[in-house]
Order: sequence, then structure tokens, then C-alpha cells
Amino acid sequence: MFGNIECLLLTVMAYDRYMAICNPLHYPLVMNRKVCVQLVSACWITGVPVEIGQTCQIFSLPFCRSNQINHYFCDIPPVLKLACGDIFLNEMMVFTVAVLFVMIPFLMILGSYIKITSTILKLPLATGRAKAFSTCSSHVMVVTLFFGSGIITYLRPKSKNSSRTDKFFSLFYTIVTPMFNPLIYTLRNKDVLMALRKLLP
Repeated sequence: MFGNIECLLLTVMAYDRYMAICNPLHYPLVMNRKVCVQLVSACWITGVPVEIGQTCQIFSLPFCRSNQINHYFCDIPPVLKLACGDIFLNEMMVFTVAVLFVMIPFLMILGSYIKITSTILKLPLATGRAKAFSTCSSHVMVVTLFFGSGIITYLRPKSKNSSRTDKFFSLFYTIVTPMFNPLIYTLRNKDVLMALRKLLP
């Protein structure tokens, strides 16, 4: 559920960057407090019911195998491996949700950054370009880490030996990316950079 919501929030952040760089004069009007609250609320209202429905559907399946999940946490694909009977519909639901909450947001982010890059390259001054690129750099790093591992985990073809790979990549979007988020975003702060320079000889 939180993974789906994060995908949507990263998409909203990409739209925010798009408005700030491609339509800077309209930015204060379009991205006002009310719109920001509505966008964040829409992320939660969309993400929560979908995952609650999917979880209910999965736990209505019959389970007759071991109750030990071969994973770090109770993720849907490892739970499905323990179910008895036909799980094709459930696997298609997992794939559909992954496309809706991972692939489509990723493509929307990619589209916004294509527009942003096109706008930045048209800027006459190199300093303006550097400032615009630095505005997006932290978001691009987080998107790459989070969506890269999510796409590899949920949208690649499954094999019998994929559980170790799934566990490895799930660490990225559940632990590594959230752990690096504060570091990635604060490195743009001038005060933090100055403090780091004083600490390092």
C-alpha cells in the first residue's frame, strides 16, 4: 500500500518540477496549497482501497503449504507461492496493479522529465541550466532507485530461481531508498553542504 502511494507521490513531485521549470509564471497559481492537498489526498484515496481489495482477495485463497514465507516481509508474490489451487487470476491482478501503480507513473515521470530537459536546454545561460538541473537531480535519483527496483521486482518474467533476486531488489524500495531519501534531498541544502565541508578535511 505504501509502495503504491509512494509511486503516485513521486509522480506528483515530477508534475511539481514540471510546472516549476516549464511554466514558472503559472506555478504559484497552479500549484497552490489547495491543489497540493488535493493531489496528495488523491494518491492516498487511490492507493489504499486498491491494496486492501487485493489483500482481501489473496487471503481468501486456500493455503495448504508451509506457513513460512521465503521473503523479508509479507509481500504479495511470496504469499501467493504458498497458496493452493489456481492463482492465475491473482497473479494477473498483481501484474495489473504493478502496471497501474509502477509502470504508468514511471512513464508519466519520464514524460515530464523529457519536457523538463527540453525546456532546460533552451535556457540561454549555463548558470540557469545548472540551477534547473540541480532542482531535479534529487528527485531523479530517488525515482531511479525506487522505480528501478520496483519494475525489476514486479514486472519481469518470473523464474524458479527468482526469489533471491526478488528479496535483493525489495530491499531497495523498502529500506535503501527510504534510508537515502533524507540524505539525497538534504544534500541540495547549502547549509548542510557547508557543514559537511567543515567536517571533512
